[in-house]
Amino acid sequence: MIGTMFLTMLSLGCTMEIAKIKGHIVKPKGVGIAIVSQYGIMPLTAFCLAKVFQLPEMAAVVVLICGCSPGGLLSNVMSLALRGDMNLSIVMTSCSTVLAFGMMPLLLFLYCQGFEGLQEAVPYKDIALSLLSILIPCGIGILLNHYRPQYSNIITKVGLIISTICFVVVTTLTVLDEGEKVLTVVSPSMMTIAFLMPMIGYTLGYLFSFLFRLSQPECRTVSMETGCQNGPLCMALVKVAFPPQFGPLFLYPLIYVFSQLCDATLLVLLFRSHQCWQQHKNKKGEEFITPKLLKNIYREQGHLSIVLTCNLALWRH
Repeated sequence: MIGTMFLTMLSLGCTMEIAKIKGHIVKPKGVGIAIVSQYGIMPLTAFCLAKVFQLPEMAAVVVLICGCSPGGLLSNVMSLALRGDMNLSIVMTSCSTVLAFGMMPLLLFLYCQGFEGLQEAVPYKDIALSLLSILIPCGIGILLNHYRPQYSNIITKVGLIISTICFVVVTTLTVLDEGEKVLTVVSPSMMTIAFLMPMIGYTLGYLFSFLFRLSQPECRTVSMETGCQNGPLCMALVKVAFPPQFGPLFLYPLIYVFSQLCDATLLVLLFRSHQCWQQHKNKKGEEFITPKLLKNIYREQGHLSIVLTCNLALWRH
């Protein structure tokens, strides 16, 4: 599990460019809103859902870890599918990953105050050390991409392929070994939370960025960055940092990642359907000359363009 996370974070680091990170730091509006969404909306959502469904202590900790985790590669893929701002997506993933070293233990400490007996049960020191060991390869990847960019694409492709294969193998072996226990540990309420949390994150992340007047591509990007968490990182933390009595609960982030993918895929399909309908509508509207269209053409291009547009429309009819 640790070896898989090392390769994943190294590959993620190789996609990050220091120049783009600096650009968003100089104009931090988009990144600031995304960070507030990531570490404000999702931990609060996880805490509220754990309270509403009255989860037991260990289950509540796992749900909180999922809510407090940084963004992962899934958010970048889904932002691309939604035609979002990819620079913002990659910078946001890198910033949230680096900030996770301090934010995850802090947020877990704050939200665990709301559950009796959790303050001493959560190994904050082990979590911080695990995060540090996992985030070091991300920093190595950033340096490689900066000083040896010719190798970064190869490392990214090979690293992601190997880490994906290893992740599938580890997960399959674990499911075969402890699959029966998962059904007894992961309750229907936890399954419900797994499918509710991403959609709440997507919705609130979009609305929050829309209120601060970000562009539509940026709003869609913040939405994906808010609702998508790094599932493999959650699994590694629960497996490495927590005692063995947590058992197969460390597989819960895998269910959570699957629900993120399902919810995001639904949003992508709705978005693409809306775009196709809009293009069809605009195409039909081009056949008719309206006063508003003439006014816009005159404002942008002058009298000659109006004459050409009218002649073209008459020729079509």
